[in-house]
Amino acid sequence: MFKSGFVSIVGRPNVGKSTLMNNVVGEKIAIMSDKPQTTRNTIQAVYTDDESQVVFLDTPGIHKPKNKLGEIMVKAATDAFSNVDLILFVVDSSRKIGPGDRRIMEDLRGSKTPIVLVINKIDQIEDKDELFDIIKMYDDEKMFKEIVPISALKGKNVKTLINVIKEDLEEGPKYFPDYMVTDQPERVLIAELIREKVLHYVDDEVPHGVAVEIERMKARKDKEIIDISAVIYCERDSHKGIIIGKGGRKLKGIGKSARQDIELLLGSQINLQLWVKVKENWRNLQNYINNFGLNDNSK
Repeated sequence: MFKSGFVSIVGRPNVGKSTLMNNVVGEKIAIMSDKPQTTRNTIQAVYTDDESQVVFLDTPGIHKPKNKLGEIMVKAATDAFSNVDLILFVVDSSRKIGPGDRRIMEDLRGSKTPIVLVINKIDQIEDKDELFDIIKMYDDEKMFKEIVPISALKGKNVKTLINVIKEDLEEGPKYFPDYMVTDQPERVLIAELIREKVLHYVDDEVPHGVAVEIERMKARKDKEIIDISAVIYCERDSHKGIIIGKGGRKLKGIGKSARQDIELLLGSQINLQLWVKVKENWRNLQNYINNFGLNDNSK
């Protein structure tokens, strides 16, 4: 019997949702950063083996929105509570349940969909008794079908989690071909890889106001090199200077690092050209949000 189903991954920003999804499918399809609110839209990833297919929805971290983009991100995450077969609620290995977790848990309590709690970053816990206490703390909430401690970064217990998910799925069709690991277009993945490098290279005050648009992507006639032109948008002139860096060094570093990942993604040599432009307050401008693929699906 072949099983299949849809699984939402929800949780606060920076708890490791994207890291978990990348580990499960074995490829980098969602960008990762130690800065919160890295994921901006719902990314669909596909895990397939001989007996099952699991379609994962990696959602933006749920937070208190400060602009229209934030509102869209939160809506995308909360919409993922419904119309799925299972919800993975990812938390980190903190000793206490924070207010952000409490808010999500209250939203989840009304859901009829089974919920599996995933306690991530257990590699940061040295005392097994401490982990037991954390598991008991969440188990006392009486709302989780299963509790699975993992380290998404190290891959620890990820296979156990997959088995738990598969047990909860029902007989169903294969929605995607075996080779497919995401439904995201190449242009979106490339733009996100570039944005990931910006997150790694710039200061904390810049990342949330950064977006990337692929303006041109064309293979040369010999098909050995793909030319890609992209614009990094930011909201202030001062941010533009930070991204470019002294003598253009920071932008060159961003481009070099991004090019390496894009070449792995496309399996081809890349000629990448980057520009930085300022668009003030773009996170509150619907047309720019749409251009960056961050559409308001509520309309």
